[in-house]
Order: sequence, then C-alpha cells, then structure tokens
Amino acid sequence: MTDVPIKVENIVASATLGKSIELPKVALALEGVEYNSEKFPGLVYKLKEPKTAALIFGSGKLVGTGAKTTKDSIKSLNIIVDKMRVLDADIPKEFEITIQNIVASANLGKTLNLEAVALDLENTEYEPEQFPGLVYRVEDPKVVLLLFGSGKVVCTGAKNIDAAQLGVEKTKERLGELDLI
Repeated sequence: MTDVPIKVENIVASATLGKSIELPKVALALEGVEYNSEKFPGLVYKLKEPKTAALIFGSGKLVGTGAKTTKDSIKSLNIIVDKMRVLDADIPKEFEITIQNIVASANLGKTLNLEAVALDLENTEYEPEQFPGLVYRVEDPKVVLLLFGSGKVVCTGAKNIDAAQLGVEKTKERLGELDLI
C-alpha cells in the first residue's frame, strides 16, 4: 500500500433520542440556538468546544457536523443532549450515535490528466463543464473520491477514518497500475 496522509475535514453523526422534543422550549432555553420554524423544521445549535453544530428536530433526531475527530463528534452530541436533558428529564441517558459520513482530503503528490483517468479508470464520472473534478466510486471500502487535476482528492462517504484512508490509498495504487500517476 502507498502512504498518503489524509486530513479529516468533517464528520457527520446522527442520534435518535426516542422521544419528541419541544423545539420552541429548547430554543428559548439554550444560548446560541437558531430557530425559525417557517424556514427550517429544526433548530441549529452551535458549540464552541468542540467546534461543531447540530441540527435538532422535533422527532428527537439530531445530526451533528463539523467535528474533525470521531471522539469530538460523539462528545459534542453528548454535550448537547445533556443540556437538553436539563429541560426534559425524560430524555434517555442511553442513545445511539452513528457516524454517517467522514469527509477527508489528501494530496496524491502528482498531477492527474483527468481525461485519461476518465477513459481508463472504471466507475468514474467526468463532466468538466459541470464540475472540475472527476468522481470515482470505490466499491471496497464503499467511498466516493473527487479527483482533481492538481492531484488533490476529497474522499466522502466513509463510515470511519480507516475506510477514508484505505479508499485514498487504493485509488493511488489503482492509478499507478494504470500508469495514470
């Protein structure tokens, strides 16, 4: 395998509390909440530490975003739910947090001829009039990479950091096999 360092840009996690939430009550009680039910059906709550944001819905579902580590992603949702529990003691102590998506970036260290990559590499989409990058779908791990002519890549769809790393490394290896890098 190649050694391509990746940088985690964003982690999206979700949680389900198993009970409905009174959003107007939460919006009034928590500082820094954005809530406009006519524009969006949930509220946005931003944390300073770890620097993240969460969407909170009346159904009891939460979506956290902005974390750079899995640990911070889980920690931020737990902090938010703990703050909500002060308002509603019936919010369960135990709830499941699921990592939905990890977005990471990397640099392959060489420029790419995206037209040649589009012709020779399987599972690609390349429409330069629409988007300057090439979309490459990796089957195992199941991730999507955006490849740019500069050699920079963005990996999305990973459920853990190892999958993002492996997706980038397998892509570099495959490009090497096809003499595209």
